[in-house]
Amino acid sequence: MAEKSVDVAIIGSGTAGLNATSKVGPAGKSFVLINGGEPGTTCARVGCMPSKALIQVAEDYHRRTHLGRYGVDGHEELTIDIPEAMEHVQDMRDNFVDRVLSNSTDNMGEKFVEAYAKFIDPNTLELDNGDRIRAEKIVIATGSRPVLPKAWKAFGSKVLTTDSFFELENLPESMAIVGLGVIGLELGQSINRLGVDLTGFDLAEQIGGITDPEVSKVALEIMSREFPIHLGKTVEISEEGDKLRVTAGDTSVVVDKVLVSMGRIPNVDNLALENAGIELNKHGVPHYNPNTMQIGDSHIFIAGDMNGDRQILHEAGDEGKIAGYNTANDTVQGFKRKVPLAITFSDPNICLAGTRYSELDPKTTAIGEVRLNPVGRAMIMGQNRGIIRVYGDKATGQMLGVEMISVRGENLGHLLNWAITQELSVGDLLRMPFYHPVIEEALQAALNNLYSKVERKNEGPIKELIPLG
Repeated sequence: MAEKSVDVAIIGSGTAGLNATSKVGPAGKSFVLINGGEPGTTCARVGCMPSKALIQVAEDYHRRTHLGRYGVDGHEELTIDIPEAMEHVQDMRDNFVDRVLSNSTDNMGEKFVEAYAKFIDPNTLELDNGDRIRAEKIVIATGSRPVLPKAWKAFGSKVLTTDSFFELENLPESMAIVGLGVIGLELGQSINRLGVDLTGFDLAEQIGGITDPEVSKVALEIMSREFPIHLGKTVEISEEGDKLRVTAGDTSVVVDKVLVSMGRIPNVDNLALENAGIELNKHGVPHYNPNTMQIGDSHIFIAGDMNGDRQILHEAGDEGKIAGYNTANDTVQGFKRKVPLAITFSDPNICLAGTRYSELDPKTTAIGEVRLNPVGRAMIMGQNRGIIRVYGDKATGQMLGVEMISVRGENLGHLLNWAITQELSVGDLLRMPFYHPVIEEALQAALNNLYSKVERKNEGPIKELIPLG
């Protein structure tokens, strides 16, 4: 058994862990980066990147359904080789993972340790090979894994999660998806468009994390046109021959495979946190300060998906940098967190930025909206489905948030997030240029609707222009 002492030990080489090293190393601190399991970030291996590769394949293939109205003959006969498509997705995935590794852990030498770690005491970690590492400060960035009910594990390879889905060489004839959040909607719509007979289920009454009832209604109408969706009922799975029967309430379907996308659970259960004196909250993760990433007033910090709060890559990166900075310095520094932004890369995109509808005070909030049906550019694209709902302070007009389902919503969501971050008002935004014809004109219409409901108005005879003198 070998023992090593360092200034900082970082557990987990995902996005958060790698970003922590970017602050610890340049500060001149000795460190080790410890990783159990497959190296490479969740995003590159089983998350945002392979899913977007599959989405692109599905969108390109689905586009053939629009060609008839342009007079393109033979579009109905276009076919796709699913094994070749899945191989393409896997090649893209492997490329992204290789790029992550070649720019990070491949160059760390002895500072990168491939092993599982657990606490022996607050400053000592034991690796599964018997070695021990003693550190003055520690960052826990062990990530998360897909939720999979224990009883469903008995169905073996017939039940998939994102950890196994992207290993498929072919797609089955029929599938059910349990969980219609970001992952469920993205993958569900894609595999349906690739020819799989799909049925979607969720215990919740909404899809895509939407809390605005108007946006939820429109989103459900749009997505239900692509595949059947059943909400609000507990899902049960049983074997039926070589297939699975999925039942929720009065609905029952028999499918080849089930994809479970019911969220992710933090990887904390094998760390022996009790040996470090760390208490867990009701969600099973340590109590911590989200501005410093510090656990209590201890020398231990956490970052990334394992805290269960903001399980998004850019947030994990920020948390890793915060934790890394604070382990590399004597004084713990708090940092302002970014305005929340969430995007579901369905078609159309579902985007949530800033304050959610469920968090608004109806007495002090004004809401503006536009439906995509009459928007010129969206009509030309054949994608004039959706709704944008923007929220502002009724008195000051300051932008608060947005929930939408809209073509190119990923771009509109960023624009509004940046506006909220800069504390701009709806009047400020209406003085920005809006080109014609662009999808941003839909946002302009929603902002005009909001502007009519707020008390603070722009000075001058023309609200869109600033008077001279």
